[in-house]
Amino acid sequence: MNSTRKVILYIAMSLDGYIGRQDGDLDWLMKFQSSDEDYGYQEFIKTVDTVIMGRKTYDTILSFDIDFPHLDKKCYIVTRQERPAEENISFYTGDMKNLISQLKSSRGKNIFVDGGAEIVNELMKYRLIDEYIISIIPLFLGSGIRLFNDARPEERLRLLHCKKFESGLTQLHYTQI
Repeated sequence: MNSTRKVILYIAMSLDGYIGRQDGDLDWLMKFQSSDEDYGYQEFIKTVDTVIMGRKTYDTILSFDIDFPHLDKKCYIVTRQERPAEENISFYTGDMKNLISQLKSSRGKNIFVDGGAEIVNELMKYRLIDEYIISIIPLFLGSGIRLFNDARPEERLRLLHCKKFESGLTQLHYTQI
């Protein structure tokens, strides 16, 4: 495998561990958007050429009535229903271990896991995420879609970087040990 190509989760969650309301609504995240701060996203996105996300996350992005933000990258939308490819978007119904193995054995930049929770937990089950960049939003949602589910293996991480922002958001960057 190409050891320089990493699978990186870059995601935001509430302080109590949720990435969305129960219905998938992300309105609470908008309170922390700023035209002055992108929380390192532009620098991060330059390091990737491939994006993996779940179908629900994909549908949520499309519901914002904006152009799909990753059209310049190879995208894999993980779904249970087969669909024809669109531009550089493939709808993937296969095994996640096979997909990651195939991507890591090919040349390219890093691989961005853009959610959702089902995809993250499937990848974690097999220790397929190399790095975690998690932005902690200073807000308790109380309920919703949990980022980390139970029944995943124990995994020890090493902190690479921690950054505090004026908005109160804290960004943690971990790597597998």
